Amino acid sequence: MVEARIIKEQGLEARVALIVEPVVEDLGYRLVRIQVNGNNGCTLQIMAERPDGTMSVDDCEAISNAVSPALDVDDPISGAYHLEVSSPGIDRPLVRASDFERWAGHEVKIEMRVAQAGRKRYRGQIIGAEGASAKIRLADVATGQSDQVELPIEDMGSARLVLTDDLIDAALQADKAAKEARGEPSGDDTYLHH
Repeated sequence: MVEARIIKEQGLEARVALIVEPVVEDLGYRLVRIQVNGNNGCTLQIMAERPDGTMSVDDCEAISNAVSPALDVDDPISGAYHLEVSSPGIDRPLVRASDFERWAGHEVKIEMRVAQAGRKRYRGQIIGAEGASAKIRLADVATGQSDQVELPIEDMGSARLVLTDDLIDAALQADKAAKEARGEPSGDDTYLHH
């Protein structure tokens, strides 16, 4: 069973996710995010990954080929649009409790949909997850206040890793380990794409 996303889209993007997510999961991938934007007239971006967090060009093509017919049948977007399937990238969005566990020790920027103690923006180091809350060590705290906070993931509008050298190193190591586990070559030609 695939772990459900906690941070989800709203409006049109939520309607697209209802169509796309079951198709993506049936192929053995995890949906990360759906985004509709005005690039090239209109672009529908589907961000997905394998359960181990990797994603290849072939994976993107497989998802694109599978979701296109489903989108054609339900037609949630009026007018023409470009379909783009991609990996989450290194500075990825975090959408599941396990994402906060997997990326513990790295820096995150969080925008809350529901303010916590009058605050909507947080930045700090991920400690992990406890139940449906993310534990964060804050970068900016007032004197005398705790530098740790637990934020309900369901109240987050967005959570994204911050691009740092440590994050790049960790992502490259994880990609190499995942390829080796699948029996794929993982030499110096390894790269991550957005």
